Amino acid sequence: MPEVTGGTEDRSLGELFGELAREITTLFRQEIALARTEMSAKAAHAARNAGMLLAGGAVAYAGLLAILAAVIILIAQAGMSLWAAALLVGVVVAGAGGFLAFPGSARSRMRAWRRKRRWRR
Repeated sequence: MPEVTGGTEDRSLGELFGELAREITTLFRQEIALARTEMSAKAAHAARNAGMLLAGGAVAYAGLLAILAAVIILIAQAGMSLWAAALLVGVVVAGAGGFLAFPGSARSRMRAWRRKRRWRR
């Protein structure tokens, strides 16, 4: 029979199970602490990325507004009145936005309709 180190041969079965329970509890608590630490690090990383994405979006939006203002001025200098040029550019941009948003809106409504239909069965 192999030798057992650490003096476990003198302890009762109850003592061994008690130690096992304590070690499992300690291991479980350590795993939870590790998971919390990992989730905190992931959350911080995600927040940093979201902040950079938001800042980039704000700068890109400002750039788009400057380009639209330049287009309005260009059209106005070509002979159209300033208000008509602004109206034209506004209608074109609103139409493009609607064109881009409509498919997402239709998909969302379709998903909601499918969910309702599934619950009715």
